[in-house]
Amino acid sequence: MKNIKDYDLEALKQEFVEIGEKPFRAEQVFKWIYDAKVTSFDEMTNLSLELREKLKKEYTMCNFNIIKKQESSDGTKKYLFDVLDGNAIETVLMSYHHGYSLCVSSQIGCKMGCKFCASTGIQFVRNLTSGEIVEQILAVERDNGIRISNVVFMGIGEPLNNYNNVVNAIRIINNPKGINIGARHISISTSGLVPGIYRLAEENIQCTLSISLHATTNEKRSEMMPVNNAFPIEQLIQACKDYIEKTNRRISFEYALAKDNNDNLEDAKRLIKLLKGMICHVNLIPINKIENGIYTKSSNENIIKFRDYLNEHGIVATIRRELGSDIDAACGQLRRKNLNNNKNS
Repeated sequence: MKNIKDYDLEALKQEFVEIGEKPFRAEQVFKWIYDAKVTSFDEMTNLSLELREKLKKEYTMCNFNIIKKQESSDGTKKYLFDVLDGNAIETVLMSYHHGYSLCVSSQIGCKMGCKFCASTGIQFVRNLTSGEIVEQILAVERDNGIRISNVVFMGIGEPLNNYNNVVNAIRIINNPKGINIGARHISISTSGLVPGIYRLAEENIQCTLSISLHATTNEKRSEMMPVNNAFPIEQLIQACKDYIEKTNRRISFEYALAKDNNDNLEDAKRLIKLLKGMICHVNLIPINKIENGIYTKSSNENIIKFRDYLNEHGIVATIRRELGSDIDAACGQLRRKNLNNNKNS
């Protein structure tokens, strides 16, 4: 059966025409799903019984089940969702003074193999569909009785490696008749897939692009992130400059500080040189220690010195607030633990 949440509004209207229904019925269904947040076609009471029965035969609502939920002392909640085919994905809810942010996954597993990520070593299974991406938002809102205000594509998977489904999901999330989250409150994080960055520059979407940089030399970055072998720093930085020129939008560079690896003054100097003249922001991340990982978090003193040095030399830098440190909040940790437990049981 087809997942009705895979369709943006225009595609759903076309789909309804093809099944012999008026386009305005699609708009009614869209409103029921994303405004009223119903979980069954039976709840769509302004549709005829005949149409509701037709929809039940043709489509699924794809309502996720919660396999496991962890809650941190700081209010962060980590979800492990059953995606209804025997696989599981992670989603993280974070509470800020400005509202609720949700970190969503875009794939089941990941192909990128970044050495500091808990998703590394977990086999890639498949891309998530647009509806499965969107359902993460709806499921968390249902469970908490809240409205999500910000969405970040920083969960399991490389968003630009699932380009079409991610962009379509963003159109559903951004649609005023859909979830209605402003594009500027949606962030896409990429490990550096250069062709995807150029494609995204051509889209009429004002979302924020975040680049996982994490190193200032090709040697060091390739050790941390194998994707750098395909798209080295020089190509990545040029793509970012072209993106900024095309969109006039600021890019956020993510930089996870690992002790005695990429956190010294020479790295800071090279980072300033790489980013000089760009409309950008550097988000410094205290790296998460993962099982069997080779990287450990830089000292707080070093992180602050690194930030201050960047700011003093014209690069706006902030330190990401650490959330969920007392639960499996790092990308891939909860899913990895669940897989290991299933193997041992």
